[in-house]
Amino acid sequence: MKVAIAGATGFVGSRLVERLHKQGMSVVVLSRNTTHAERVFPNTAFPNVEIVNCDSWQNAIASCDGVVNLAGEPIAEGRWTPERKQEILNSRKQTTQTIVQAISNSSQKPQVLVNASAIGYYGTSEAATFDENSPAGQDFLAEVCQTWENEAKKVTNSGVRLVILRLGIVLGNGGAMGKMITPFKLFAGGPIGSGKQWFSWIHIDDVVGLIVEALTKPEMQGVYNATAPQPVKMTEFCQVMGKVMNRPSWLPVPSFALEALLGDGAIVVLEGQQVLPTRTLASGFGYKYDKLQSALVEIIK
Repeated sequence: MKVAIAGATGFVGSRLVERLHKQGMSVVVLSRNTTHAERVFPNTAFPNVEIVNCDSWQNAIASCDGVVNLAGEPIAEGRWTPERKQEILNSRKQTTQTIVQAISNSSQKPQVLVNASAIGYYGTSEAATFDENSPAGQDFLAEVCQTWENEAKKVTNSGVRLVILRLGIVLGNGGAMGKMITPFKLFAGGPIGSGKQWFSWIHIDDVVGLIVEALTKPEMQGVYNATAPQPVKMTEFCQVMGKVMNRPSWLPVPSFALEALLGDGAIVVLEGQQVLPTRTLASGFGYKYDKLQSALVEIIK
């Protein structure tokens, strides 16, 4: 199988490229910065990876069996000024438009587009439970996710199968986790914010596994929540983190401290939502890390 990936040099994308490469698949990295991509995926280590710039996306996509779109400006980097919010929205909307248009113009179309979204689609709540059938929220991230998904849905006009994965908070060596772990390393870890908010998490290996299944299982179609089956309250997350790291977990971390690390993107962690992967489980997907402690042990080992 030959797969084109946008956002390949990011936190999830780079792990996905490694997985597909190990499985013997051919990978085309769709990049707007080929110099950076070549540093991340040197030819000596990734001989089955081809890197193409934005001018060649059309031809590259036409030769592929599947496309994965993970591209988008990080939300947890700095303050959400009006300009920053526009960048967050446009980076997702415009890249998805480019990919969908390239697929539409291709005489030989890929079989599937796997498009990322996020559980921010649902808005935040301490009380509600969300699954794939729940309505969209009304805040900024919900607006971004709706716009992102609506652009991706246009690919179905070309007869291409579409899978949308709404990602939870991805745990791994990097991303939001890399910043949240800092207080624990300093023996200052504990409940973040109120501690009552829901934390819908997923291990990065399970995200990658779910993407691979979406690429290779023709029966998968539509929206799937990329979250672990057992979301936890923030207090429990911090208790497990402290146990795994052998660090105290009683010292509350005030909201402003996390905001200093994550900027306005801290809303994802400070407010949260309980998101269940109902359709993901129904698809038969087998989680490698369905329990928080085993996930954190693998990451922190």
